[in-house]
Amino acid sequence: MKVSHSTLRLNRRLLSKGPAVLALSIIIGSAPPVAAQRSVGRGWPMAGEGEWVGAGVPFYNIDAATAKGGASPEGTTPLARDIFTTNDFYLDRDLWRDPRYFRCNSTLGLDSQWGDYSSAPTYIKDDPATGAWGHCDVDYSREHIVSPYGFATARAHYEALLTETRARGGPAEYSRERMPPDWDGRYTNNVSVVFGLMRAGREPVVPAEFSEPPQWIIGYHNQVPTILSLLTPEYQQRLVQQLFHQAHDRAAQWSAMLCRPEGFMRWWSGPGGPGTLDVTVTPTRVQFLGGSGNAIRNVHVGRSFDLSGAVPRLGADVPRWLGETVGFWDGNALITWTSNIQGWFTHSSWEYSNKLQTIEIWTPRADRQGKLLGLEHETVFYDEEALTQPIRNVRFLARQGDFNDVPPNNLTHCNQTLFVVDGRATPLVPGAVIQYRVEDLYGRPWAAVWEEYFEQGMQHPKGEDLFDFEQD
Repeated sequence: MKVSHSTLRLNRRLLSKGPAVLALSIIIGSAPPVAAQRSVGRGWPMAGEGEWVGAGVPFYNIDAATAKGGASPEGTTPLARDIFTTNDFYLDRDLWRDPRYFRCNSTLGLDSQWGDYSSAPTYIKDDPATGAWGHCDVDYSREHIVSPYGFATARAHYEALLTETRARGGPAEYSRERMPPDWDGRYTNNVSVVFGLMRAGREPVVPAEFSEPPQWIIGYHNQVPTILSLLTPEYQQRLVQQLFHQAHDRAAQWSAMLCRPEGFMRWWSGPGGPGTLDVTVTPTRVQFLGGSGNAIRNVHVGRSFDLSGAVPRLGADVPRWLGETVGFWDGNALITWTSNIQGWFTHSSWEYSNKLQTIEIWTPRADRQGKLLGLEHETVFYDEEALTQPIRNVRFLARQGDFNDVPPNNLTHCNQTLFVVDGRATPLVPGAVIQYRVEDLYGRPWAAVWEEYFEQGMQHPKGEDLFDFEQD
């Protein structure tokens, strides 16, 4: 059953508070049609209905702060210490549930305080205490993020969808004589469409037929405590550690800047997730090429995982940066299961573990004449180590054209120009000589840098000292 969404549009209500305030919003449609029986594990509408806006973060060249220079918004009482003023964020764990600890910024809002994005406002020049505030009265709620399906594992979810498909006479089997749905071509996400329009000086309104729920994973929409409530205690701490060192110390350790692997979750993060996506469909394999850098994912249609290792896998019992994926066709919808992922992180988002697995449903969306407009992409994330429960994201990938109608997709090579010097990524020119430590890519290299250069004297808690918290 297809989720009905109405128009994605620019939210003008916040503009009444001043020309500097801007946010994107979306109206989620009400109850879906009841003519068809609801699937056990895909296509359910987003919980509730109504309008949500982001936490007022910097949006490229848009200034969305509600207070700057160390001042607080009118009517808001700041905390005695927060992420911009504390000397030890580990000791503040009881404050993490309060949005004011993060000055009501989203994760991307904290990421952006030093003006590290192209054309983004610069709120902090030298003193982190001057960090700006977001909007304390807006959020994208937890109930709209958690999975509605009730499965505890990706395996159970996948097997339930496969059983459902078999009950209808599937899965569909294709061959060279009977080809699968023709999705070949290039696609892009709405975030990239909006960024492109804004950079071109045009109003960033996405057409109604390309509508989607807010893309909360990329860090625009949520108060930080809402994201923390989805994470286990260890991974709550890891996220706050990341946000502290980016917002307080200006010591970002973003993967792209240091030519490190981007990791699996970059596929859902900002313009890189995926800014462009080339889809090639064959009877036994569907290939997705794009994302940030050379992100190639292959869906092995009709294959089954080996279940004898630490996690389900296809090849050797060794995690892969983008995992391994199996799938099947339910009519014209592609249902996939990805496992054997290398744990990593994407800036403005949480760290994830080697236990991360996903169920993804790719459903074509066409206009009234049957022309393919793009692919609706629903994902449910399972990570028993990092997440307190499964979570879900739904987005739309708009079709740009056939391969011969779009510019070629040139593979990229990362030429490193930034190197970690005294804990911070520093631009160096060819010929510069520095002391360089070979990184342990499987040992959280970003955290190793932060702990060495910026956490001396902090009271890093042991595992048994961690505790969870519920939102008020």
